[in-house]
Amino acid sequence: MPMQEVVFADSRPYSLGVELEFQILDQQSLNLVPRAPALLAEVPPPIADKVTPEFIRSIIEVQTGVCTTVAEVAGDLQETVTLLENIAADHDCLLYSASLHPFAEPADQLLSVGDRYERILEELQYVGRQFISQGLHVHVGVSDRETAIVICDVLQIYLPLLLGLSCSSPYFRGEDTGFFSYRTKLFEALPLAGIAGYLGSWQAYIDEVDLLIGAGSIEETKDLWWDIRPSPGFGTVEIRICDLPVRFVEVLGLTSIIQAFAAAIVEGIVVPRPVSPQLLCANKWQAARHGLEGRFYDPLGLLPTSAQSVRAAVYELLIVLQPFFERFDARGIEAIDGLLTGAVSAEKQRRLMREYGSFTTMITNLRKMYWHD
Repeated sequence: MPMQEVVFADSRPYSLGVELEFQILDQQSLNLVPRAPALLAEVPPPIADKVTPEFIRSIIEVQTGVCTTVAEVAGDLQETVTLLENIAADHDCLLYSASLHPFAEPADQLLSVGDRYERILEELQYVGRQFISQGLHVHVGVSDRETAIVICDVLQIYLPLLLGLSCSSPYFRGEDTGFFSYRTKLFEALPLAGIAGYLGSWQAYIDEVDLLIGAGSIEETKDLWWDIRPSPGFGTVEIRICDLPVRFVEVLGLTSIIQAFAAAIVEGIVVPRPVSPQLLCANKWQAARHGLEGRFYDPLGLLPTSAQSVRAAVYELLIVLQPFFERFDARGIEAIDGLLTGAVSAEKQRRLMREYGSFTTMITNLRKMYWHD
């Protein structure tokens, strides 16, 4: 008998929902500032459900409604983000898109109000106080719960390719961490975060949930902070691996890849099977540490080349998914091509620091890129 009934909601196959977690910065110092409550108070009622608080008061989340296409995602986000930028300006602050602030101190941050936040911080203690990162989350609607598990089991193997494209967190507390995505390593310090491993069936997922609830490890399914997970309440699979890109068009490109990849998996482009957890960890480490220059090994044989760089693996994945991009009228793929031939956000940050030696100048320059195609 299950300890908690988990109902997988109905949703339109391949529908989309996107969440962006922005930093709130003081206009003068460009440091994190705890003004989320003030901004939330001025969001107009028609979009109030699209702007929500996050773990700390210097982060604010923007969500889409349920969208059919990436073009709809673009329009939805542009409207809400632009409005929120104007509200922020009225409060002498601004929004910044990256997964770690380069010099903010975790000890200076204020926890958001809420029983769940307080429960989480009480348990996490110092580990939780370090977690001042932001990410990009993408939901994809699926037809049924077994399909959700298939997508999770396959897509988790290729998540390092999405991470490599989105890396935007090389600096933390004023230091170059040596990583392209240090957010990834901060996140892995949390309990029940990171790689879920092979599930195989909905029943296996429910058995895992029941075990963890019975053990007192979680209270609900959203306490599973996996890189990819079923989201039963929405009837979706939620992809949580990505850093927050520096440019809006890159958000669209990553969302297009995720939508196309989910459809390809459902149509049997590759068969899921258990894969070595150590290999999954090694692939993820390479992307977090080295970005597109990291090594990637494909154990399922989806890509023509089994062992290659993350960059080369993304090139091959884009070719594999091309028919699905055409079907879904993908957006932002040119920006992904630009990342492959140019530099991801983490590399852009390092180049700006080498040129100017100033975090504030780096932030100012990166913010100018956000809406540029």
